[in-house]
Amino acid sequence: MNENVELVQSQITSAAPSMDLLIAQNAAALSAQLTTLRDRLFPPQAQKTLRKFSSGEAARLLGITDGYLRQMSLSGEVEEPEKNIAGRRLYTLQQIHDIRAHLTKGKQSYRQSRGGSEHLQVLALTNFKGGSGKTTTSVHLAQHLAMRGYRVLAIDLDPQASMSAMFGYQPEFDVGENQTLYGAIRYDADQRSLREVIRPTYFSGLDLIPANLELHEFEHETPKMLVDRNSSDGLFFARVARAISTVENDYDVVVIDCPPQLGFLTLSALCAATGVVITIHPQMLDVASMSQFLQMASSLLSIVREAGGNLQYDFLRYLITRFEPNDGPQAQVAAFLRNLYGNLVLTNSMVKSTAVSDAGMLKQTLYEVSRDQLNRATYDRALEAINGVNLEIESVIRQSWGRAA
Repeated sequence: MNENVELVQSQITSAAPSMDLLIAQNAAALSAQLTTLRDRLFPPQAQKTLRKFSSGEAARLLGITDGYLRQMSLSGEVEEPEKNIAGRRLYTLQQIHDIRAHLTKGKQSYRQSRGGSEHLQVLALTNFKGGSGKTTTSVHLAQHLAMRGYRVLAIDLDPQASMSAMFGYQPEFDVGENQTLYGAIRYDADQRSLREVIRPTYFSGLDLIPANLELHEFEHETPKMLVDRNSSDGLFFARVARAISTVENDYDVVVIDCPPQLGFLTLSALCAATGVVITIHPQMLDVASMSQFLQMASSLLSIVREAGGNLQYDFLRYLITRFEPNDGPQAQVAAFLRNLYGNLVLTNSMVKSTAVSDAGMLKQTLYEVSRDQLNRATYDRALEAINGVNLEIESVIRQSWGRAA
C-alpha cells in the first residue's frame, strides 16, 4: 500500500504531468488500494456474506415470540438451527424466510409478499444534493424489506455506484460494460433484457442492479434521441418503467437509489415510481437547495405529464436525514419542515451516528454488523432510528396495498 502512495506522491512532486494524466494516475492508485482493502475484508473470493441472526432477532423479524420460535424448533415443525458454542440458536436469513412460509400456511397475516390486485411498489429515493444520506437510506431500506420477507430489487442508478459498493461490488472492476441498468434502457442494438443485468446478493430475497460510470451514457444519448426526428424509439421517460415491468411478477418492492441531480436518469426513475422519498439534511442551505430542486422537478415533470407520462403516485414523503437531535438549529429546521409539510414528513428521522460510519468503514450496514462489533449503546440508538424509518416506510407501502399498517 505504501509503495502506491509513495508513487503517487513522487509523481505529484516531480515534473508536473498534464492534469488529465495526473487525475488518471490518482484514480488508478486509489482503485488499486480499494481493491486491496476489499480483498482483505472479504477473503478469499472477495465476496460478502451475511451474518446469522440470533433467535431474538429472528423472532422480531417474524413477528412472533422467541419462546414460540423455540417451540417450533423443538417440535420439529421447522428445521433445527445451528447453535454457537454457548448453545444459542443462530438462523440464516433463508431459514427465517422458510419459517415465515411455514407460518403463512396456518395464518395468512404472516404473508408479506403481495398478491391479488396489489401492484408492484417502485420507490425512488432522491435529492438534488449529495451527502444527504440517500444511499445509506436506500441500502438499509432494501435490506430491511428483504429481512421482513418482501421480494426486493435494488437498483443503483447513481453513476458513483455507492450502493453497489455497499453490496460488495467495486464498479470499475466488478461491473463490466452493459451490466448496469443502462444495458436495459439504451437506444441501440446492444440493449439487453433487464433479467440479464440483475444479480443476486448475499441477502436472501434481495437482488441488485449495480452501477458504474456507464450510466452517464444515458444522459448523453437521450438529448440526441430527442432531436432525432427519425427516431421511433419512444419516449425516454418511459424506458425505466418499461424495463421494470418485464420483471414485475418477481418482486414486491423496487428501491431505486437516484443520482444527486435532476437529469434524464432521475426523471425516468420518477416516472417509473409509485412512491417517492426525498431525503433532507436539516440545514438551511440544504433546504434552500431542495426548494430549487422541487421547482425544477415540478417544471420538468409537468412537461413529461403533458407528453403522456404517468405521474400518479401512491405517496410522496420527506425524510429528515443525518439528524442531530441535540443540535438546536437542526431541530428548528426540522420543526419548520414538519409545520410546512405536515404528514408528508416522516415522523421518524435518520439520525447521524458514528455507528453507521463505523459500519460503513467495513462496507457494511447496521443490519450486517453484529451488536458486539460496535459500541453497544451507540449501535442500539442508531438501529432504533433506522428501524423506525424503515418500519414507517413499510407501513406506507402496506397502506397503499390496502393492508393494515
